[in-house]
Amino acid sequence: MNILDEIIAHKYKEVASRKELYPVKLLEKSLYFETPCLSLEHYLLRPDKSGIIAEIKRKSPSRGDINPYVSIERTSIGYMQAGASALSILTDTNYFGGKNEDLMTARKYNYCPILRKDFMVDEYQVVEAKSIGADAILLIAAALEPGRLKELAAFARSLGLEVLLEVHNKEELDAALNEYVTVVGVNNRNLKDFKTEIGTSFELANYIPKGTTKISESGITNARVMVELKEAGFNGFLIGERFMYNARPERAAMEFIKEFRALQAQTQKVA
Repeated sequence: MNILDEIIAHKYKEVASRKELYPVKLLEKSLYFETPCLSLEHYLLRPDKSGIIAEIKRKSPSRGDINPYVSIERTSIGYMQAGASALSILTDTNYFGGKNEDLMTARKYNYCPILRKDFMVDEYQVVEAKSIGADAILLIAAALEPGRLKELAAFARSLGLEVLLEVHNKEELDAALNEYVTVVGVNNRNLKDFKTEIGTSFELANYIPKGTTKISESGITNARVMVELKEAGFNGFLIGERFMYNARPERAAMEFIKEFRALQAQTQKVA
């Protein structure tokens, strides 16, 4: 069993337990459940923003602890002040050290799109995402059969949530793309062995249909690579570890975005 299979197997057990503790009818009473969602796609395309989905992640299966005591309030506010387009909040506890309360805290202090980063396998999690204040959910092609992924995407859209479809290769892209998805993320990290190769995004860039908002995820360690990805047609960039290894992730994000904008201006001037 690879890492992804292990995570998904645990997730099914976790969801079954949460259904008993927090029934759907209880989730639907949340203040956020009737609140209109902000468009992740719209914010990624805003010219005054960087296109970065800045992530808060305490740990990972491959790296262990990254920033276990991070301040969600300070970091999320700082990310947005730095020029991020949106936030990504890890809510998986067992493998990533996150929790639903992290997203709710970020929602309390920020008016921006928030992506719930988790391993979604059931409609219950989609309702849960809406109830804690998320605007978008992640659906991972490697974790779901295409038909099941489409069902979850359709259900998410019915609740007003946007869907970020995550793929790692052309086969997953061809099989999983459906009419409920307008944002596609290329994960440069293989979730089966957690090896990362930034070239994955460049390889898939031209296969993603025109009109689709493209995101590159994982392995973006310097601003120059982000400029190159932008030139390759990517609209968004999901960045977490690059910031989270800093004691003050929001400061790391500010410096990174400042450097990116300077490089981008230079590139445009030369062109």
